[in-house]
Amino acid sequence: MRLRALGTSLKRLASAALPGQCALCGNLSQSLLCPGCDAQAWNEPRVRCATCALPLTGFQLCRSGDDARGHCGACLEKPPAFNDTLALADYRAPLDTLAVGLKFRGQLAAASAFARHLHAAFEDSRLPRPDVIVAVPLSRKRLIERGYNQAWAIARPLGRLMGARSDAALVVRNRHTPAQSRLDQDTRRRNVADAFSITQALRGVHVGVVDDVMTSGATLDALAHTLKQAGARRVTNFVALRTPQD
Repeated sequence: MRLRALGTSLKRLASAALPGQCALCGNLSQSLLCPGCDAQAWNEPRVRCATCALPLTGFQLCRSGDDARGHCGACLEKPPAFNDTLALADYRAPLDTLAVGLKFRGQLAAASAFARHLHAAFEDSRLPRPDVIVAVPLSRKRLIERGYNQAWAIARPLGRLMGARSDAALVVRNRHTPAQSRLDQDTRRRNVADAFSITQALRGVHVGVVDDVMTSGATLDALAHTLKQAGARRVTNFVALRTPQD
């Protein structure tokens, strides 16, 4: 045990003494991003749909009046099962580099950065605090292949920052599904229909759901539907990046 503790201390000391590279610009940095990139990369002044987090156009903003929590036409016409979505930025350069590194290269430091900025965005919002934080679960097959769930890597520190309970076992993925990115909108919805189950009653509970990237919203909609069937009062999504729609 003493040798293990010594090894851990040496690794921490080496990390502090020997700077690495900024994940975005490649300059020397002792953290994931250098101070310059950290100050600029997250600054995306976009007004988004309060429900699905898609950017709102000037026409949509006019329809929404002075309410900063406007809604896009699609969500007004056919509201999804979830109530709100908080997203940091669009899925594009430079932050898409962090999402890809987190999801496919095990760069878990990106998860802490996403959690920190999601918490800051939440503190600046008028959203109510969730009672429990969960992550979109992976199938057993994909979890074994990847070795970790990138959404849970964000959810755990986010729950700690919010002072909310985080629960990795509350939501279960019942079956392996093809990657959503390869499917059209209708197929995506069928792909995740009945894909999730809940391990405990949620009557009156406000659930915060975390994911790294939100594309069509089909997965989050299916999960929110399952959560509300289990009694959840409200479902709020916390997503690092939102894919713009054509």
